Amino acid sequence: MIKRFILLSTILLALVAFAPMLQASEYKPTDWKELIPEGYSPPPIRSQAYYDANPDQFGQPDIGAPMVEALDQKKVKIPGYIVQLEGDAEKVTQFLLVPYFGACVHVPPPPPNQIILVDFPEGVKYEDTFDAVWVEGTIRVQRIEGELAVVGYAMEAATVTSYY
Repeated sequence: MIKRFILLSTILLALVAFAPMLQASEYKPTDWKELIPEGYSPPPIRSQAYYDANPDQFGQPDIGAPMVEALDQKKVKIPGYIVQLEGDAEKVTQFLLVPYFGACVHVPPPPPNQIILVDFPEGVKYEDTFDAVWVEGTIRVQRIEGELAVVGYAMEAATVTSYY
């Protein structure tokens, strides 16, 4: 009886110890290209220097870009950069996740299928928002029109961690 109790206790402790690793593996690593439907070609990414040199080229973003409906309610892990939207004095609780640094800030934003509106009530420390991050959560196909951009996806993040 004691041996059985020790064995069950050992198994239970092992399950508790490995639970975070099991949970992390449930999120599918996802590339930004997977958010673009097959056959759709997004407009080229231009630098701020390009727009400064060619002010007449400062066009409107492709707000009609299509989404990948099959991604709705999928658990994904995707890297990106944070464009801060809401938070308090210590952390950011809502942000846009974008595929490259500076998107939505100086030049026209990427198309909606390259922007994810992320809610993360736990918050990301401000100092962690200037480098690339990994975001894990369940993605939703949801068009949202905001002041900075038109968004094609939304997510309630389970984790936000440093990319490095």
